Amino acid sequence: MIHQTRNLLTAGMVAVCLGLGAASAKADEFINVLTGGTSGVYYPLGAALAKIYGEKIPGVRTQVQATKASIENLNLLQQGKGEIAFALGDSVRDAWDGNEEAGFKQKLDKLRAIAAIYPNYIQIVASKESGVVDLATLKGKRLSVGAPKSGTELNARAIFKAAGMSYGDLGKTEYLPFGESVELIKNRQLDATLQSAGLGVASIKDLASTQPITVVAVPADIAQKLGAPFLAATIPAGTYDGQTTDVPTVAITNILVTRADVSDEEAYQMTKQLFENLPELVAAHKAASVIKLENGPKDLPIPLHPGAARYYKEKGLL
Repeated sequence: MIHQTRNLLTAGMVAVCLGLGAASAKADEFINVLTGGTSGVYYPLGAALAKIYGEKIPGVRTQVQATKASIENLNLLQQGKGEIAFALGDSVRDAWDGNEEAGFKQKLDKLRAIAAIYPNYIQIVASKESGVVDLATLKGKRLSVGAPKSGTELNARAIFKAAGMSYGDLGKTEYLPFGESVELIKNRQLDATLQSAGLGVASIKDLASTQPITVVAVPADIAQKLGAPFLAATIPAGTYDGQTTDVPTVAITNILVTRADVSDEEAYQMTKQLFENLPELVAAHKAASVIKLENGPKDLPIPLHPGAARYYKEKGLL
């Protein structure tokens, strides 16, 4: 009887240990959110997303990682070093194609889409005193085009090519993140910055609050020459201090991307909690105000993750 009791106790302890192990494994599910520089739009939205996931998905721990944005994010996902990432649509397309010139040494075949979210607007902003008013007057001027081989910098190259220009036409080309670019303009070491971001990006708001600026127009025919995933867009008057008129530009959709080996349930929850907690994202940055559920599965250059597809099917969108 004592022997039998001891066996039962041992079995019970094993069951408890197994139960604890299962609970521990559940608690150790991890979502690393890959964003961009802290002065851009990806970072505050990524921080809000990580908070939502940490609070709404049971047993999940989250982390926000500041990065050089699209290109680095997609390469990190392929290496298994993140669970969800922000990236520009053209960078995602280039990653899937294995475009080496864009920073991808091979096809990133593990990438899967969660959702198309908000558009990035190409925002070329110059100090008023630089005299830059359009693309032509950028010639001979000092311009920052974003971190090297970032999504922003690839956008800059594409726009210059469509306008019949190159970096060689500039007086000086700097490859700097948004915040550093603005600091150099403030110090009169740069004339202008090209930033691919959601409207109301913190770095440009900061610049516009300290000195007169010019928001430089990118004509609609540039968008036509570039084709999808680029489209003609408008930066509305009043987006930045001193901007009194609408300014035409080019926009491109941002995509939330995950990996094929993220579980279907985790990808489902990441998609569901994104769309069911949009007010929290809008509170983090107004760029999120244009994120719409019906656009989530549209015009994606990579396959949807099956977990995300399950959510869209539930909502009657697939």
